[in-house]
Amino acid sequence: MKPTLFAALLPGCLLLAVAAQAQAPSTPMAAPDAPYQPSSTKTNDLVHTRLAVRFDYAKRYLYGQEWVTLKPHAYATDTLRLDAQGMDIKTVAMMSGSAQQPLKYDYSDKNNLRINLGRVFKPGEEYIAYIEYTAKPDELSVKGSAAITDAKGLYFINPDSTVKGKPVQIWTQGETQSSSAWFPTIDRPNQKTTEEIAMTVPAKYTTLSNGRLVSQVPAGPGLRTDTWKMDLPHSPYLFMMAVGDFKIYKDTWRNKEVNYYLEPKYAPYAKQIFGNTPDMLEFFSQRLGVEFPWNKYAQIVARDYVSGAMENTTATLHGEQVQMDARELLDREYQSESVIAHELFHQWFGDYVTAESWSNITVNESMADFSEALYAQHKYGQEASDAHNYRYLKSYLASQRDAGKNLVRFHYNEREDVFDLVSYQKGGAIVQMLRTYLGDDVFFAGLHKYLTDNKFGNGEAHQMRLAMEAVSGQDLNWFYNQWYFGSGQPVVTINYGWDAGTKTQTVTIKQTQPDKVFQLPLAIDYYVNGKAQRQRVMMTQATQTFSMPLAAQPQLVNVDAEKFTLWQKTDNKPFSEYVYQYSHAPLFVDRREALDAALEKQTTDATARALVLAALKDKFYQLRITAIQGLKLDNKEVAKAAAPILRQLAATETENHVRATALIALSQLKDKKDEKILTAALSSKSYLVQGAGLEALGEISPTVALARAKSFENDAHLGQAVTTVYAQQGGPEQWNYIRTTYDAASGRNKYGLIGALTQMLGRLNDPTAFAEDVDRLQKLAVSPQFKARGYDKMMINVLQKGAEAQAGKPNAAQNQATVAAAVQAIQQSK
Repeated sequence: MKPTLFAALLPGCLLLAVAAQAQAPSTPMAAPDAPYQPSSTKTNDLVHTRLAVRFDYAKRYLYGQEWVTLKPHAYATDTLRLDAQGMDIKTVAMMSGSAQQPLKYDYSDKNNLRINLGRVFKPGEEYIAYIEYTAKPDELSVKGSAAITDAKGLYFINPDSTVKGKPVQIWTQGETQSSSAWFPTIDRPNQKTTEEIAMTVPAKYTTLSNGRLVSQVPAGPGLRTDTWKMDLPHSPYLFMMAVGDFKIYKDTWRNKEVNYYLEPKYAPYAKQIFGNTPDMLEFFSQRLGVEFPWNKYAQIVARDYVSGAMENTTATLHGEQVQMDARELLDREYQSESVIAHELFHQWFGDYVTAESWSNITVNESMADFSEALYAQHKYGQEASDAHNYRYLKSYLASQRDAGKNLVRFHYNEREDVFDLVSYQKGGAIVQMLRTYLGDDVFFAGLHKYLTDNKFGNGEAHQMRLAMEAVSGQDLNWFYNQWYFGSGQPVVTINYGWDAGTKTQTVTIKQTQPDKVFQLPLAIDYYVNGKAQRQRVMMTQATQTFSMPLAAQPQLVNVDAEKFTLWQKTDNKPFSEYVYQYSHAPLFVDRREALDAALEKQTTDATARALVLAALKDKFYQLRITAIQGLKLDNKEVAKAAAPILRQLAATETENHVRATALIALSQLKDKKDEKILTAALSSKSYLVQGAGLEALGEISPTVALARAKSFENDAHLGQAVTTVYAQQGGPEQWNYIRTTYDAASGRNKYGLIGALTQMLGRLNDPTAFAEDVDRLQKLAVSPQFKARGYDKMMINVLQKGAEAQAGKPNAAQNQATVAAAVQAIQQSK
């Protein structure tokens, strides 16, 4: 699964933007007394689940019949407990052939269906329970989390067709334990079952579920029953259904169906959106030595999805952010495509072998996060892969409270709390460190063994360790104990010494984090006369010095030369070595570190400024972006040196993200002569470039930008740029557009518009418009996604500043009272 990430930026006021490719949020630390969360005890085992379902769109009900085959696990039993959330239970019976024998049951808590089986069944003895029920997902008293924003399991999207232009859809979301909101089951990840689902739906709609479509038959006027069958066992949370007006693009891989389900208007771009899927299937199958284990692979895009994406077995569901038209695709980065690799890798790590418990979600999610950079390396090269890893590592390190969490977490309050930056970004970095330490041949042989030893079953970090130990011949408890069953990361300082008499270079690394010392395998590269000599060392002490005899004093000592160690470092090498590192060390991270060092000194050091200017033309586009964004253009020398390059990039750069970034930077120079370059960008086919040109024009020629913005009002893709200009330059007459655009937006597009709401607040004096703005910001502040990251407190600050800005205006008292009431409501919200 790919949960959403909400990243807070504060350019004067709160601007909340959702990353183009969602990442995991930071979830709360478990309290010291958080309960131990064991793997679920198996009294009965699921064997086969057969469902027949139909839908009441008006009531948002599912009417279901279930024939569930089970067997006692280890001990004889005469009882069965099933998870069933908020249902009406009509019938519970034991099947004897085709006959039904009614069974006694208790369902008083509306969550646990406790059934008396009528007799004792021995371990391994199969029986079939029949249940007729009504699921009422919209009537459930459930709440979402920062990771998965809702938990009602079954979703009716625009069922009454009341929202013009919005499709009517039904889809499900099972993780973590929400499948039991639409069918009774043992809703635990350590259960596995085969499956058959017969869906009766309006005949005009397309359906998708796990496995293969075995039949489609008429089911009365305007209705059709589609039956999907899954012959291989998987966990209940991976069951899925989707119903709606989807157009199918059919692809193949090794004679298996690979299909893409999109809204009809996006179907022409299906191959551009999902077209690398067969290559991913081939690459992952070969790299793991385990062929894709299922009979088909489908991907479907749903509206109003409650997370980023979900790896339902053979049928991944994506949020609408992956759906793009031809112009939008011009701006797509791998960061937006990586979710496709992530969910596909889950078909092995998560579906084929499933985490034994949510405590061990790392064997699902850390592996899937690791796969994103793995595929980038294969398809787009080492630099793209390293940049992807670097971004994720920095995301984790930026969240201080996550440093206190173990990767394998047996103590937590809520299941969804484990879906965080530790299980995803940190976990992926840990997997990459293990790969680097063991080497590719041994590491991938270990993954192969883990998958084959535990196929169609469950795994924990211990099984992963045992597989890696078996193929490597090494004891790896030290690695797993410190990284999987421990928390935090090393915090180090690195110092250097050269002994001219003995011609020996020393490197002293000191770990300064409290409580424990990490064991760290490292590569150190010493550059002498342009050539690197590598030394492999193992750090085992809090402070350790490593020595290397050399022919001459090195031009560069590059500690952690492979750049995959998860640590926070203060590297006290002289700046001259960073300059050498930028030009001579081979990796993206080498140049990124050197660039970061130069950006710090750009206003005072000509050599640093020269490095930054060189980075504006770096071969890898993300470093060009970093250099542009890091320019201190309020410094005259920096601005004078950078201006010609920025103008060239803004006018001729072919990579849209670089050009857009250059346009925004150019506007900071406030030079009217750049109006021509910015205006030219308004004709670009790239929405990113076009929007950046409009926003930049607003900084240099506000009146012109305001007039040009009006001509783009009807293009929703430019809504953020138009609202930005209106928020900066407009007045009450532009409020209607900002409000309407915000209300119509969804997903990351909606969050990208929050800056406009906050900027308008101080300038809206009309009490009605002001109250509308406050109401929208208040609703955001009390949402789970905001509160989980503490953004509710920042929103209070924004509202209070808006109230201060009203001082002296005709309706100040009324507007300030509106803010006071909103602040109180936010503070009192749970």
